[in-house]
Amino acid sequence: MRRADRLFQIVQILQHRRVTTAARIAERLQVSERTVYRDIRDLSLSGVPIEGEAGVGYRLGKDFELPPLMFTVDEIQALVLGARMVESWGDAQLQQAALSVLEKVEAALPHSERPRVHSTALFSLAFHVPPEVRTRLGQLRHAIADQHHVSLHYRDRQGELTTRSVRPLGLYFWGSTWTLGAYCELREDFRSFRLDRIEDSNVLDTTFELQPPITLADYVRSVAGD
Repeated sequence: MRRADRLFQIVQILQHRRVTTAARIAERLQVSERTVYRDIRDLSLSGVPIEGEAGVGYRLGKDFELPPLMFTVDEIQALVLGARMVESWGDAQLQQAALSVLEKVEAALPHSERPRVHSTALFSLAFHVPPEVRTRLGQLRHAIADQHHVSLHYRDRQGELTTRSVRPLGLYFWGSTWTLGAYCELREDFRSFRLDRIEDSNVLDTTFELQPPITLADYVRSVAGD
């Protein structure tokens, strides 16, 4: 990591916490505490209002603000790759949102850094994404956000078609397909449904509350076998 990037990340860490120890910063950046102490000293000498002392912790002065957007090279590449993955596998609204994010990032970067957005050689390809899967992804995203029940006509791995009423909890991308994590009212248990096996889906008018033992966290624990 370039020293300039490390200094910037230290300021970011301090900006998001009330008091942070050098040990915590060192662990986050994978450097020694001695390096953190030296960097904090240099930041203070350059005019960054860092309050605190070694062994106690540090924080930024209340009136200090970073420029709205600054990114390291790795962060730019992460954003570009993420946006390209969304373009490949997301629904139409997410695809447009990904393009919009990259445009905003590019506009906020210094002119010298803007070419990195287009020169990042990290790609995501999707040759077999059925249009109905993209459409269903958007539909289910909104159902999750609004906590609406969904009726599914679902064909399982044996080819049997069933009708399910579910509480949609989360969407998971596995590198080749999307699955819906949900609570199935028919089975009275958590289930995962492949979007490419859903033959029809309808968002119902009825809503549900996210309360234990039926929440996304409960679903994750169930899948993990805890």
